[in-house]
Amino acid sequence: MTTTVAEPAPPGKRLLGFLLEIRKTILSLGCGIGLGTFGFYFLSPAIFATVQNHLHQKLAFFTVAEPFVAHVKLALFVTLFLLMPWIVFCFWRAMARPFGLSTKALTAFVFFTSLLFYLGTLFCYFVTLPFGVKFLLGFESEQLKSIISVGKFVSFVTIFVLAFGLIFELPIFMIFFARAGICPRSTFEKNRRYAVLAISIVAALLTPTPDVVNMMLMGAPLYLLYEMGIIVLKIMKIN
Repeated sequence: MTTTVAEPAPPGKRLLGFLLEIRKTILSLGCGIGLGTFGFYFLSPAIFATVQNHLHQKLAFFTVAEPFVAHVKLALFVTLFLLMPWIVFCFWRAMARPFGLSTKALTAFVFFTSLLFYLGTLFCYFVTLPFGVKFLLGFESEQLKSIISVGKFVSFVTIFVLAFGLIFELPIFMIFFARAGICPRSTFEKNRRYAVLAISIVAALLTPTPDVVNMMLMGAPLYLLYEMGIIVLKIMKIN
């Protein structure tokens, strides 16, 4: 008696399966994010004061609606920050069926994706942002005084914190691509020089300042995460 092993679905079918799965969760995610933003809007003044004191900035607004919009943006960011494990779970659950992720693998992907996201955001908030803001405002002089818009300040902070959180997911997606047969481990090992180039470009684009120190604050952890992804692949014996 012979048994047959099901062949992996082609990339197009996998993508279609992922889109069909993710469509089921969009409505619930949208409702959760909407309700969370509404609730945190009433807490946003206290949250805003904490961020403002952390970065030691005095702010101004130039339109009537700007403070309101800034508080809504901040409430949305806090909601996304706190709901990220749920968002991550919905994402990997949608990936599970087309890419054949087991329940154990799904749980591991959700846990470590959430963990790395929070590590990235905290690293940005406590390390990169203070250095970046200090550097950018170092150009202030008697002739050139800074007047920072509250709206642009909130956008600046939230975008870069979220960007760092997403960038720190690098080893998770390396493991996923290798496990799914999209990009084998040998590709990551043989292309370190291109990885360094890509990481340098990403760090130059995403860090809030153009100086080498702040680029290294993002680039160095990213390369360590890249190497960590390769090490984990070796430990897990994923080729």
